[in-house]
Amino acid sequence: MSKVERDDLEYLFDLARDKTVAGRRMLVATIGDLFFSQHDVLSDRERSLMTEILRQLIHDVEVSVRRALAERLSEQPRAPHDLVIALANDDIEVAHPLLVNSDVLQDLELIEIIRNRTLEHQLAIGIRKSVSEEVSEALIATDSVDVIKTLLENHNAKISQRTMEYLVEQSQRVDTYQNPLLRRPDLDTTLAKRMYWWVSAALRTYILDRYEIDPGELDETMESTVKALTENGDDHRPKAVELADELAERQEITPALIVKTLREGEVALFAALFGKYTGIRLQLVQRMLFEPGGEGLAIACKGSGIDKSTFASIYVLTRKARGRDTVNHLADMAGILGLYDRIKDDAAGMLLKKWQRDPNFLRAIWQIEQPQRAPTRH
Repeated sequence: MSKVERDDLEYLFDLARDKTVAGRRMLVATIGDLFFSQHDVLSDRERSLMTEILRQLIHDVEVSVRRALAERLSEQPRAPHDLVIALANDDIEVAHPLLVNSDVLQDLELIEIIRNRTLEHQLAIGIRKSVSEEVSEALIATDSVDVIKTLLENHNAKISQRTMEYLVEQSQRVDTYQNPLLRRPDLDTTLAKRMYWWVSAALRTYILDRYEIDPGELDETMESTVKALTENGDDHRPKAVELADELAERQEITPALIVKTLREGEVALFAALFGKYTGIRLQLVQRMLFEPGGEGLAIACKGSGIDKSTFASIYVLTRKARGRDTVNHLADMAGILGLYDRIKDDAAGMLLKKWQRDPNFLRAIWQIEQPQRAPTRH
């Protein structure tokens, strides 16, 4: 090693040991002048030696110095690999610029950080300008709603079809995933159709607009979905239908009885009673229960003379019976009650009669919700 090399290295050691603010600032400035010079001031050997010195001493200096160094390293495609890894595993204040911007970090290193560091580290990786499928899977494996939402909002992140299908299913219980999922350019039409049945009214409108789906086509999907869900469902359904027939013959089915049945958790009996009271076949009642927004129930209740207060109870109890987040549906209460108010009695009555003859369910709801919408193309 030349005398110049020894003098330079000793000077860096002295700066690293200097505990004053001025000394620490000088350390960063010196590294900036030497290490990040646009000219080849350092030989490969000198660069290697300096990297080792920094790696050994970096945790002995204050956070602000480490942060400044990390920011400069994050912009360097030839930044020292070991030093980048060390700082990327540092406190998030230091690691953040590297986790977000550094191209030096490899997938395996990012996955290791995801598994062993903090939530903040995971969030930073989730917003990188490039995220591979493997890194995405590691982020999703954290099972953190915030991390997964951040990843979904990053349209540069690659997510495999298998993982996308998993997230779509998870969006049934985690409403936070729904909006970012539907706005991803890589979500295909099949998965968007699947989500239609549990997202909010606003997102259902977005699905129909973006994917140009005919509501009549969704009717067919709903038919097969309900059949699959009810084929091997409630073993007591035949008894419920039999009891509903007996009560109907005695003219003992009332809105109060329908609500009481729901409160007691007798969903099958509720469906049978509601069908008898409204004149709608049982399968269509079941479709109304699975329909996410409650619009069908609102129309059926209005058309059959069930008052607004009773409808509100039916809406809340049916959402709860489906295992949905009651708090979120209470937040939507104003919207669904507003729809109930807007529907004219004669229009609801006409739709109810139509359903009694022809269960073209979603198209009728769509027409009453969106009277100004242009006709769907066929």
